[in-house]
Amino acid sequence: VEVEQGGIKLLRVRDDGRGIPADDLPLALARHATSKIRELEDLERVMSLGFRGEALASISSVARLTMTSRAADAGEAWQVETEGRDMQPRVQPAAHPVGTSVEVRDLFFNTPARRKFLRAEKTEFDHLQEVIKRLALARFDVAFHLRHNGKTIFALHEARDELARARRVGAVCGQAFLEQALPIEVERNGLHLWGWVGLPTFSRSQPDLQYFYVNGRMVRDKLVAHAVRQAYRDVLYNGRHPTFVLFFEVDPAVVDVNVHPTKHEVRFRDSRMV
Repeated sequence: VEVEQGGIKLLRVRDDGRGIPADDLPLALARHATSKIRELEDLERVMSLGFRGEALASISSVARLTMTSRAADAGEAWQVETEGRDMQPRVQPAAHPVGTSVEVRDLFFNTPARRKFLRAEKTEFDHLQEVIKRLALARFDVAFHLRHNGKTIFALHEARDELARARRVGAVCGQAFLEQALPIEVERNGLHLWGWVGLPTFSRSQPDLQYFYVNGRMVRDKLVAHAVRQAYRDVLYNGRHPTFVLFFEVDPAVVDVNVHPTKHEVRFRDSRMV
């Protein structure tokens, strides 16, 4: 991920995945179009993490967007460009390794009222960096590199084993957290909970080091927050907040991920068991 001026001037995301076929490139920018849902039954067991056809379409309507991709079985790469909501996507050949790059320039160039309400460069970058941190904790199997204004902020390698995962948690949350956290793992009634919980001595004045994931999706769940607070209630001073990085794995059929516009909240079918 490469960023300039907090993402206002440039935001470029590049991966080395399987790529997108040329015929699908314009569809990737179309509203309500997704490759993640094949049949209606998939909606009952959502494991994908995106907004199913909204994010790229929304961004392309308020920025100058270029997406370049080469599918693993393709001999060449293709590129699609848009410039605001009134422009039809243009597809043309390009040079690119297998994988996909999305480049967003001049965010809100055509909506000055929205651009005026962007925060300072540092504030916008802090928000962006937090998003990358959340993703880095969700996908230990993916390497992440973040650069801002030409400077490398962090470079996280794949974390395939337990030691490497702990090392990544320390890189994202701080070594102090890792040194004062306990690893936990519990499996019961088809539910799997694992991760790290900070000792009471590592509590914070703000709830800003609390990461909870459901099937790989970070959420802010009131039920879980209350359960964690109850577990710490006898060992934390009033006004202090526990720290944790927790992963909860459950049958996707018993959790609804579509209850909140930003997907930051979920609803469990049996909340008492959770």
